[in-house]
Amino acid sequence: MVSKGFAEVNDTRLYYERVGRGHPLVFIHGFTCNTKVWDDQFEVFAKHFKVMRYDMRGFGKSALPTIGKEYSHTKDLKALLNQLGIDCTYIIGSSMGGRIALDFTIEYPEVTKALILVDSSVGGYQGWSKTSLKSEKSFGKKVKEKGFKAAIEDWLAKTPSSRRLAGENPEVVPRLKQMYSDYSGWHFVNADPCRYLNPPAIGRLQEIKVPTLIIVGETDSRDSHRIATILKKKIRNSKRMTIKGAGHLPSMSAPSEFNEAVLSFLANV
Repeated sequence: MVSKGFAEVNDTRLYYERVGRGHPLVFIHGFTCNTKVWDDQFEVFAKHFKVMRYDMRGFGKSALPTIGKEYSHTKDLKALLNQLGIDCTYIIGSSMGGRIALDFTIEYPEVTKALILVDSSVGGYQGWSKTSLKSEKSFGKKVKEKGFKAAIEDWLAKTPSSRRLAGENPEVVPRLKQMYSDYSGWHFVNADPCRYLNPPAIGRLQEIKVPTLIIVGETDSRDSHRIATILKKKIRNSKRMTIKGAGHLPSMSAPSEFNEAVLSFLANV
């Protein structure tokens, strides 16, 4: 049975869900997303693990940041784990959630027992392509003009951008629209006072000692593939795989292949 609730930690309110038995496993979503990214994994993985997914501060049902008041996603996660009595866990992070997972593993090495990075970003990466930077700037402008919901619908209506997220599975696009409609757009119109790992993770990847699986969707951007290459090169005990036909969110666009890959990896940890 799924347990749902809110945790009052670090002067904020985080929404979380728990289900299953066994070794703890935590799912971390990406930017503008929420727990729905993991709908195709949550109860499947609960057959093997004690699973927890949550909305990071500023997303989904969790509270928004307070303007001018610094906070840390890694410290939020640590406080949430403490409150739920979780001493150690496997961690799966998607996109920005992968960045948080990397930072968390470096900051709290005794807590993370295995790491799965899904089309992950990484703190300190400076190699963004001109195409990505131009697209990000254009999208941010549209959000300010039309609002996030209208901007994301326009973006998903274009085949190249839709394919980047949904891969070869256009049936997932309505689900993406529904998930994104839950996002407030707060980060596009406010200065986020979040503080990340310093020095950033990109120069500290060699500190990660736990078994690590690096997943990238075949149709995701060049930047995601470049970052995956960097992670594989610098994290010693790591394995990289590309999921054919999947986009930036393979947990949604290719769930069967994704689940098989992750469960197989964890079975050998």
